[in-house]
Amino acid sequence: MLRAAARRPGPPGARPVAVPCARRAGGAPRRLPARRVAARVLGEAPGARSSAEEFIESVKRDLGAQADAEEAAEAAEEAEQARRGGAAAAEVAALEAQMAELQREIDERVRATFAGVAVTLPAEPAPLAGGARGDGGEPEVHTFPDLDEAAFAALGRDNPRLLVALLDAAAAADPGFQSGLQTLKLRRQRLAGQLADARGLLDVAAREAAKREGLGVPAAPGAAAAGAAAAGAPPRRLPPGVRPVRIVLVCGFESFNVSLYNTAAAALAASAPHVSLRVFSDRDVAARRAEVAAALAGADAFFGSLLFDYDTVEWLRGAVAGVPVVLVFESALELMGMTRLGSFALDPSGKSKGPPPAVKKVLGLFGSGREEDRLTGYLSFLKLGPSLLRFVPGRKARDLRSWLTIYSYWNQGGLSNVVSMFSYLAEQHLCPAGLPPPPPPVETPQTGCLHPSRPGTYAREGPLRGTAAPVVGVLLYRKHVITEQPYVAQLISQLEAEGLLPVPVFINGVEAHTVVRDQLTSAAEQAAIAAGGAPRGTLRRDAVRVDAVVSTIGFPLVGGPAGTMEGGRQAEVAKAILGQLDVPYFVAAPLLIQDLASWSEQGVQGLQSVVLYSLPELDGAIDTVPLGGLVGDDIFLVPERVTRLAQRVHKWVSLRRKPPGERKVALMLYGFPPGVGATGTAALLNVPRSLEALLGALQEAGYDLGALPRGPGALAGLGEALLDALRAQEEPRTVAAGAAGVLRAGAGAAEAWGVSPAAAEVSPAELAAALTFPRGWGPTEWGPMPFLPDEDVLVRRMEAAWGRLASYRGIASTSAGALLVPGLALGKLWIGVQPLLGLEGDPMRLLFERDLTPHPQYAAAYKWLQEGYGADAVVHFGMHGTVEWLPGSPLGNTGLSWSDVLLGPLPNVYLYAANNPSESIVAKRRGYGTIVSHNVPPYGRAGLYKQLSALRDLISDVRADRGAVGSLREAILGAVDSAGLQSDCPLREGGGALSGEEVAAGVDDAEFLAWVDRLHAYLQLLEGRLFSEGLHVLGAPPGPAAMAAYLAAYYGDALPEPALAALADGRGMDAARSALEAAWRQPPADGGAPPAPAAAGGEARSPTELLDEAETIRGLLLRNSEELTGLLGALDGGWVPPEAGGDLLRDGPGVLPTGRNIHALDPYRMPSPAAEARGAAAAAAILDAHRAANGGAWPETVAINLWGLDAIKTKGESVGMVLHMVGARPVKEGTGRIARYELLPLSELGGRPRVDCLCNMSGIFRDAFQNVVELLDALFAAAAAADEPDEANYIAKHARALAAAGAGRGAHARLFSNPAGDYGSMVNERVGAGSWGSSEELGETWAARNAFSYGKGGERGVARPEVLQALLGSCERVVQEIDSVEYGLTDIQEYYANTGALVAAAKAARKGKPVGCSIVETFGKDVAPRELEDVLRLEYRSKLLNPRWAAAMAAQGSGGAYEISTRMTALVGWGGTVGYADKFAWDQAAETYVLDREMADTLRQANPQAFRNVLARCLEAAGRGLWAPAPELLERLRRLYGEMDDELEGVK
Repeated sequence: MLRAAARRPGPPGARPVAVPCARRAGGAPRRLPARRVAARVLGEAPGARSSAEEFIESVKRDLGAQADAEEAAEAAEEAEQARRGGAAAAEVAALEAQMAELQREIDERVRATFAGVAVTLPAEPAPLAGGARGDGGEPEVHTFPDLDEAAFAALGRDNPRLLVALLDAAAAADPGFQSGLQTLKLRRQRLAGQLADARGLLDVAAREAAKREGLGVPAAPGAAAAGAAAAGAPPRRLPPGVRPVRIVLVCGFESFNVSLYNTAAAALAASAPHVSLRVFSDRDVAARRAEVAAALAGADAFFGSLLFDYDTVEWLRGAVAGVPVVLVFESALELMGMTRLGSFALDPSGKSKGPPPAVKKVLGLFGSGREEDRLTGYLSFLKLGPSLLRFVPGRKARDLRSWLTIYSYWNQGGLSNVVSMFSYLAEQHLCPAGLPPPPPPVETPQTGCLHPSRPGTYAREGPLRGTAAPVVGVLLYRKHVITEQPYVAQLISQLEAEGLLPVPVFINGVEAHTVVRDQLTSAAEQAAIAAGGAPRGTLRRDAVRVDAVVSTIGFPLVGGPAGTMEGGRQAEVAKAILGQLDVPYFVAAPLLIQDLASWSEQGVQGLQSVVLYSLPELDGAIDTVPLGGLVGDDIFLVPERVTRLAQRVHKWVSLRRKPPGERKVALMLYGFPPGVGATGTAALLNVPRSLEALLGALQEAGYDLGALPRGPGALAGLGEALLDALRAQEEPRTVAAGAAGVLRAGAGAAEAWGVSPAAAEVSPAELAAALTFPRGWGPTEWGPMPFLPDEDVLVRRMEAAWGRLASYRGIASTSAGALLVPGLALGKLWIGVQPLLGLEGDPMRLLFERDLTPHPQYAAAYKWLQEGYGADAVVHFGMHGTVEWLPGSPLGNTGLSWSDVLLGPLPNVYLYAANNPSESIVAKRRGYGTIVSHNVPPYGRAGLYKQLSALRDLISDVRADRGAVGSLREAILGAVDSAGLQSDCPLREGGGALSGEEVAAGVDDAEFLAWVDRLHAYLQLLEGRLFSEGLHVLGAPPGPAAMAAYLAAYYGDALPEPALAALADGRGMDAARSALEAAWRQPPADGGAPPAPAAAGGEARSPTELLDEAETIRGLLLRNSEELTGLLGALDGGWVPPEAGGDLLRDGPGVLPTGRNIHALDPYRMPSPAAEARGAAAAAAILDAHRAANGGAWPETVAINLWGLDAIKTKGESVGMVLHMVGARPVKEGTGRIARYELLPLSELGGRPRVDCLCNMSGIFRDAFQNVVELLDALFAAAAAADEPDEANYIAKHARALAAAGAGRGAHARLFSNPAGDYGSMVNERVGAGSWGSSEELGETWAARNAFSYGKGGERGVARPEVLQALLGSCERVVQEIDSVEYGLTDIQEYYANTGALVAAAKAARKGKPVGCSIVETFGKDVAPRELEDVLRLEYRSKLLNPRWAAAMAAQGSGGAYEISTRMTALVGWGGTVGYADKFAWDQAAETYVLDREMADTLRQANPQAFRNVLARCLEAAGRGLWAPAPELLERLRRLYGEMDDELEGVK
């Protein structure tokens, strides 16, 4: 029997021959000895051994060695898998044992605490007809002889009143119970996560074992090859002179093409057997690094595409350095710069930001000539370049032509093109083998339309063509189309099934703006053109009218993926295009960098969040919906998410199509916390007057507002009347009576404007139906998610938290068990108050049940708005509500995120303060909020008042005549004492207050005069401090006085007041210039030189230039009216122009005008160079001040608060502080994006140690800057592992101690926050409810809520309470940045609830040792830190105790009274957390707001609940020992509080 032999290279003249095989008895072939076969093949005599031996060795090398190596590798892998399986099983068993022991410990702790406790509860009054309640029965006595954790948790669901009483009793019996139990539960939570991971590894090991046992699992290709070799398959012979060629491919963002590339590798092996193609994804570089490195070690060529991950890029740069041919397309510049093909090479420095110079010469021939169209022209050149260069002589031109040809094959995509690309590369540049030339690239248009039911281009087909269905331009990624990704057809078909008419346009990405600009138009644009507007010069005659645009690509509209590294560079171009189109612009795409499992478990992360959220938001994109993600290397849709997208598109389009008079709008106000006058308030906004402005604008726009009167001044007073009516609906008796009770209560004074009560009741059955997914939903709707939700999963979760819906009697439930949704109606406008979130008065339940769902009435209200009322849109009125903070995915809503569940398809127009881009992005991303910004109030300067003014006059007398010091000593001492300035400016540093006798005896005139000078400087500082003066009114431009205040605050001493006044009152630039010249001719009063010109951006500017800018700012401020325009435009279903959020003082005129859809910054550029420098300067000053106060000792650990708001507004100054403390610097890639923080050598730290940092992150920082979190975690890991002595590296010192204590991965954990998807320390809830006993308790609450560690890999909210406590134990200083005038330490609750409580937690961990706190106010040029107590005194003197601030705020009506009330609560909060108890603060607060009869009457009438809270906080401070008022004052406060309580309860 003869069999053909494979071809192999042989000696010259050798020829292929038939290989003989002998036949055994029975017919089975018998292989001849290898030596004889070789001799026969080579045409040699049997004795000619040398050539035969050579051939035999060749066969062994090619087959035997390969088989041996693969068999050995498989055996090693099997052994390793078996070892891993055994280790996983052992770990599971150990963890299960630990879990059981910990559960026993928890149950025993609960049982021991409550075994002897008896709780007596008064019986609930019985409900009577009409909602009234009768007398209660006998008190109920409860004992708990055997209460374990499960029974304890059930109490919270079944009997909340009993749980509250039980916790109170526990606090008395065992003060450490709550914190101790929480620590145990956190340990259990971490163990549960470890157990889940271990069980996952065990499952993997079991599957691998099944494979080894041959349970139907295909063998690996390597094993098949080895088997073939063992069976004696003959080797293939290569032609003479042809050697094996090895190519390695690594793909990044196109990992969905891995299977395509593997198929191409197989096809290539068949057509070009000498070419071997190994395919990897960028994830393999980390997971299979040794394998990738081995493949690259002997490679002839490397091919990379869409590679951006910095660590991957850096490793590949080193790994491909020795590879002869490197081809990298559309990747990080550093890696693209390594491209080399013959004589052609890109810029090896990686600094070139454009195409190769040779290409640039020809590039000018292509494109429109517009800057934004250059990349589109580049693609046109790449297509035609090879043909043009064919006629250019020389090797360089030939090699460039080859590069362009290879790029063209890759860009066109598809199996045949990929095979041809590598054949072309091998034949032309690696090892010619005489193969036939590959066919030219099979071309697909760069852009085009398609439809799944019609191959080729989309000829305007589809089932909805010719109907009134909304027309939606859908931008698709061309790579996905030409590689026939299944999701593309699925998406188009489902959009049609949802009633939308898609116009699917595929693009490379860089042409997105040209398609939208030239080929899409809208009814609004055509109407503008018909009215005489100029059409866009590039708009085609056959442009398609669309009602909305959906981008499934993400990235910026201009530049696409190629513009990702310079986000916002062409944002103005995008604004112009989208502004003329004026239709909603959505971004909704499958995740291409992240799999479905990680999205569902941890939210959208890292670079994926930048692609899908941060960059498109610069263009005004709204309602981002992740549509699916990766499963392995394949893209899958989640059809349920496509449905949500389609629903939201429908609702937005219906707003545009429905006339204003037919639209039903819901206006949502706020009222949390209850009982303190918060109803109808919003930060920095005068809600009553803003309501009047909005109602007037809606009326003018044609909305149906019933009988609302028209005319100037017709609505004055309506705003406060609306709030009074809404407060009346909160009365318990009204709520118990249900909708009938609301109707009986009426609308009070608001009825004079045509307002009527409007309430609904939602039954438990109706709510359950609204929260239930359609019956039968399964994988078809949910896609390949890691788990399949049951249809009633939301109902079951709610009932697990709140008890059975049918028997629920809780927040806003009627006596009959219905859920009440109260409100007011004006025609087709509904006005209501957002339901309370959580349990006011029982914050500890929220602490113990962090997975608490929104309560039933909260869900019922939002579901009723959609399904009962039928709202077309909801307006959340001001900053801020709570729906966007509900439990769910931190970023990237799923169908189980409560924000998504409750908002559903409802367009959400969200009014927000322009200076808060941090919290507004949560409203935008989690709450689908289309933001419309409003301005902040004008700024005022504190000035001096009362005792401070008198002291200033005395000091002026002494400074004018220093000889008069003796006669004025006593008066100055008395003024300082009455003003409470002894702590602010002690006469002797470190000493207490001195009596008059001590001063007379021991202080000479020189020392006293030096003190007077310090007092003078302090009063100047205080007098010049800024504050927000009053509240802003929506759409109201500032008057002359307010305009002057804005400009004076912005320019300070840089421009004289007369010049600014001339601008502010409208006298014009000529008058302003005259005033400027007059002021500059006037010599300063002190005889010194005129002030130097101001500097901006590091460059000095002349007064004239500043004045021109001031006129520009004035014009922008006068455009406040666009706040109403923007809100109405959003309700029209239009596109709201985007703008960066910020404030005028810090960010300049770029944040104006308001009325914009504000956004944040690119998180990959944090910190900016300026922020890094300012942060370093602040950190250095903090360390210097600490050492000065501590005998030169360095702090071992400093806690730094990382908040989203200050990080966004300062561009990362707090991160800059961390870097300086640690001794590190940012490392940037070629595009300027920060890729790593690296340690500086100790020699560059100037002899100081690396200071450890406990980074306490707000939930917004944690979610919005995940890349920064990962970079900081990597930095701390590097510092912990550094081979440096303890005294030079406190991070390593502490990490070694933690590792020795068994902390494992937690040894370098330094980034702590709330549980994933959760927000807030809950300290402010406890302070607001008065449910705390000591600062230690508040510190424990903070620690329990912030014991969750974040970082790289799986470090996503891992409970590490023991690591946190260890770091707190070494923490000697806390650092807090304040980024704006509007939000100072005393203005909002978050500062004492986080900074103050962190100080309390550190003090407790340090067993009472002192903990300093540095405050860095970064809204000015100076970043010098001040101690916490000093800043508190400054703030209280300049704001709460300042008659000017008080009068401005009291003039704002109910909202102003509430603002005063909240600051009194904060005063208690600071006392509770850090022990702040300056007597002057409480004395003057009581004098200003209670003893001043006119002020007290104003507050009482404007907002009785707020005034009662002012009184309550004064009494609380006295009761807690924070204040010692005179007995008669205390008695007056009690009497006034009793009167207010009776008044509010209706007693009189």
